[in-house]
Amino acid sequence: MKVLVIGSGGRESAIVWKLSKSEKVTGIYCAPGNAGTACYGENVPISESEIDKLIEFVRENEIDLTVVGPEKPLVDGIVDRFVSHGLTIFGPSQTAAMLEGSKVFAKQFMSEHDIPTAPYAVCVTREDVEAATTGKEFPYVIKVDGLAAGKGAIIIKNQDDLQQALVDIYEEKKFGAAGDSVIVEDFLEGEELSIFAITDGSDYVLLSAAQDHKRIFDGDKGPNTGGMGAYAPAPIGTPDVLRKVEERIIRPVLKGMQERGTPYSGVLYCGLMIHHGNPRVIEFNARFGDPETQVVIPLIKSDLADLLLSVAQGKLDASSFQISGKFAACIILASAGYPGSYEKGQEISGIERLFQSQRSHIFLAGTEFNGKKYLTNGGRVLGITVVSKSLKDAILSAYNYVNIIKFEGKQYRRDIGFRVLERLSHKKKIEVKW
Repeated sequence: MKVLVIGSGGRESAIVWKLSKSEKVTGIYCAPGNAGTACYGENVPISESEIDKLIEFVRENEIDLTVVGPEKPLVDGIVDRFVSHGLTIFGPSQTAAMLEGSKVFAKQFMSEHDIPTAPYAVCVTREDVEAATTGKEFPYVIKVDGLAAGKGAIIIKNQDDLQQALVDIYEEKKFGAAGDSVIVEDFLEGEELSIFAITDGSDYVLLSAAQDHKRIFDGDKGPNTGGMGAYAPAPIGTPDVLRKVEERIIRPVLKGMQERGTPYSGVLYCGLMIHHGNPRVIEFNARFGDPETQVVIPLIKSDLADLLLSVAQGKLDASSFQISGKFAACIILASAGYPGSYEKGQEISGIERLFQSQRSHIFLAGTEFNGKKYLTNGGRVLGITVVSKSLKDAILSAYNYVNIIKFEGKQYRRDIGFRVLERLSHKKKIEVKW
């Protein structure tokens, strides 16, 4: 089987790495890929937005399966285009991907199908937002409707936050067309949890429950990022919580999509808030999350190529799916200044040592190799993942490997998994120092 993976981040590095473990995969390509994907397959100089060129490449090279990593090509309809050419591709259709592509669509869909989420108001003008927020108790959340690279949710804690959000959305046009409509919704109390269902539209399997850390600084402070680290399985994802997620969220989504005539196939990412054991939806994504992928993929025991192909063909056999009983933690190393402006081209040392490690996995993201050395080439530079028999060991060991990687301006959170470590140690505060 020959596989093409579309994307260039740490998520795609993890997917390509796992696919390389399959005895059935004879060739792996990644478009456009990065320095990490090049270690396990061949990078193809075609961007994720060049759908016609991707189709041409797949046909000329007789690719058996295409896997879409990022959200934008899904929202742009890449799956529909591939299917129209008789090509096998893993991911939801353009209409189904609207669950991520439009917050308004997702909220209205959840309301129609009694899927638990925060109360909300849809606003199409600045005046609508001002009316919806007048007298509203702080905190609450403003979300832009369209794709915003994981940075389109703004927590409003006071009047200054509201005024800044209005300036960002309507005056500076920070979010572009994604901010043409916005959602104002109540702030959900609780603890976040990421659940991934891989589905062919009817059957599905669940990956290990994960917890991401979106804020840039320790203690969940600072602006949102694409994600600074994750671990799995998260203890908050108890059997009872997972049962409720399946009954109240996943099955109603699949049933509702079938009723609309747009069956959902691919990865259904459920970003949840768990409060007193009850899940409510913060957001849906139409693809694997990043960096959660870097912890849930290594915990899959089954052949990933088989799994994704069966979904793309509408023939998922849930009974054959297996995940390990281990734990995984991932720490993201980012460039100085991220998630704001940052410099590229900083030399990175230590990557070769981690590639040779028997315990750690290094998933490169914003990284390039110039033939002699590795250089930073993005905000989130790479992720270091450790799989272990205990969650505490996975987290602490991952931090040990962080010390091996060096580049100017390296920044990372030092408290990934702090909530679970607090519970395990029965202390009020965990402070990890290296």
